[in-house]
Amino acid sequence: MREIPPTAGLPLKWSDLLPSGETLEQGLAGFLRVPAVQIECSGTAAQIVTLTTLKRQSSRRKVILPAYTCPLVALALLHCGLEPVLCDLQPDHFDLDHQQLAELCDAETLAIIATHLGGRVANLTPVLEIARKHGVYVIEDAAQSLGATWQGQPVGMAGDAGFYSLAVGKGLTTYEGGVLLTQDAALREQLQRTAAEIAPFKWGWELRRSIELLGYAALYQPWGLPLAYGLPLRRALKQGNLIEAVGDDFSDDIPLHRVGNWRKAVGANALQRLPGFIENTRRQAEKRLARLTAIPGIKVITDAPDGQGTWPFFMLLMPSQKARDTALSTLWNSGLGVSRLYIHALPDYPYLAGRLGAGETPNARDFASRMLSISNSLWLDDAAFEHIASQLELLTQSE
Repeated sequence: MREIPPTAGLPLKWSDLLPSGETLEQGLAGFLRVPAVQIECSGTAAQIVTLTTLKRQSSRRKVILPAYTCPLVALALLHCGLEPVLCDLQPDHFDLDHQQLAELCDAETLAIIATHLGGRVANLTPVLEIARKHGVYVIEDAAQSLGATWQGQPVGMAGDAGFYSLAVGKGLTTYEGGVLLTQDAALREQLQRTAAEIAPFKWGWELRRSIELLGYAALYQPWGLPLAYGLPLRRALKQGNLIEAVGDDFSDDIPLHRVGNWRKAVGANALQRLPGFIENTRRQAEKRLARLTAIPGIKVITDAPDGQGTWPFFMLLMPSQKARDTALSTLWNSGLGVSRLYIHALPDYPYLAGRLGAGETPNARDFASRMLSISNSLWLDDAAFEHIASQLELLTQSE
């Protein structure tokens, strides 16, 4: 049995588990060509460190975020005692609705979170212009975009701060982890002080994550994924629990702790193979994009101008929710890496109901209702990819 993961993560080698000389901080700073990076226990923790630091510098408490993004982004804001304000998306895209964004920004706005979704690069120019006009910070959520660039520099460096995730499936992984970066040296020092204060070392969490990382090394292979990913997925689908099926079942309990040296050493070893891995997935994606974009009625999400993203998976918008659901009814449990990114727009998660400031977000809800993803894992061979594309083509022809 083989199972294709829904996103292209970098597999570990057993040699990665042996300590090496260069630290993960040094390796990532060199890889990204930035002065320094900060390692946190998750992308969400990196966001909390950033928000806590910025909150201490201002009496403003509103933070604008996309109405379609990872629910953990909203939970991080609530964790920090900030007021999440939802902004709708552009039609048929994950970019913020810039007109609505300008209307939402006011004297109470602390920050805007701009998301580079699923490896794709957002259009930052209007966001930065609006933020500067109102004296608002910009935080780049680049959780799935390690290795992506905008205007020739790493995503995360155009705004005031940015972060990546090192969680499973995000490319490079320490099982859970996050990378925090900023071009402002003074802010960098403040972020480091905040992290030292709110994220101390906790041996219980580090032991747990170390064991989980060993499990990833053993099971993140086509023959191990049926057990680690396939069985839980099919159980959740059978029960009709779609939130659990994609891993959106989050809570307010967000771990905050320091990452241990062994896990960082594993990440530093694997980082040596990341540039080649990103290049191989990019080449595969370029070949397959033409096939997907040729299917009538389907829109493939691509990068904003001046953006060069990474390709963990393809994001597609189907002609209708019915077409998307019909496609998933046969492809989601096929073991071929077809899935959904997030089940709902943020207002529609039960655990976020009534906790988010929002106007109407019809484009975000439409995006959530028609979107599906196709893995760009190097384990998905051409024949399996063509099977997926042919199924989608047949479905759109019958619409």
